[in-house]
Amino acid sequence: MAARTMRAVQYAGYGGGAAALQHVEIQVPSPKKDEVLLRVEAASINPADWKVQKGMMRPFVPSKFPFVPVSDVAGEVVEVGPGVDGFKPGDKVVTWLGFKAGGLAEYAVAPVNIAVHIPPEVSAADAAGLPIAACSALQALRHATTKFDGTGDPANVLITAASGGLGTFAIQLAKLGNLHVTATCGARNMELVRSLGADEVLDYKTPEGKSLKSPSGRKYDIVVHCTSSVGWSSLEPNLAAHGKVVDLNPSPGGFLRSALQQLTCSNKKLVLLIAKVNKEDLQFLVELVKGGKLRTVIDSRYALGKAEEAWAKSMEGHATGKIIVERDDK
Repeated sequence: MAARTMRAVQYAGYGGGAAALQHVEIQVPSPKKDEVLLRVEAASINPADWKVQKGMMRPFVPSKFPFVPVSDVAGEVVEVGPGVDGFKPGDKVVTWLGFKAGGLAEYAVAPVNIAVHIPPEVSAADAAGLPIAACSALQALRHATTKFDGTGDPANVLITAASGGLGTFAIQLAKLGNLHVTATCGARNMELVRSLGADEVLDYKTPEGKSLKSPSGRKYDIVVHCTSSVGWSSLEPNLAAHGKVVDLNPSPGGFLRSALQQLTCSNKKLVLLIAKVNKEDLQFLVELVKGGKLRTVIDSRYALGKAEEAWAKSMEGHATGKIIVERDDK
């Protein structure tokens, strides 16, 4: 390819938030064996991205500084490395870059073992929103043995923080799985959450919302828990006899509680889930989007040149759906 330098956004150490992001000109990476080079068209910021910046996985991730963050990307293949089969220049793909990241840039190197082709019916922005958030929702709901073709047994699910990037996918996938959905969110997002398929919606700031009780008196077979602001003591009374809380924000206290439940053979379980993005799940999700059965709710879009604004927006914690950073070609 002609251009050997590119614009990117990086940070040089832990902490600092959006103010620590630096716009730089760096060398375009070269794809190695079983890798492709993508011209990044859209990248999606997840809370994990700025939590890593805060030091959540210190000292293992990032493995070195400076670090170009963001792992959920979609774009066009411009070059393939040795041994690559099934991808060629011009192909549109979505992928997860892993802990090496590199998504806040004009180009990024991606392993082909996770990359999935994007059909013309799916935009780069819609695809970029899928890897971490939608895979997490999908894998959480599998703990209720959910089938996503409407043939599964009916069950009751509570989805907390349902208007966020993960929650908006969880609602839609739960309805595809024939589940009765109770969802929590802020008052301004209640109509959106209903429109995505939630059967019951609770404003988390009201007494009813804080109690987490189903308005129809149902007990929950599974809780897809997308927020760290609600603890086990609030969730446990609302669980069915063998109910599970699938916690997508694991904490040290959560690991301890989960271990104690295993020891005491408790019927009500806290399951700690750190989702693993994989090709099979990502392909399944892309097909759902293509078929109009799943949509990516986009809170806001930012040009790469304003990536720090997108970062700050994500750190505020009140995004409705996904935050997308797009190539601006300036």
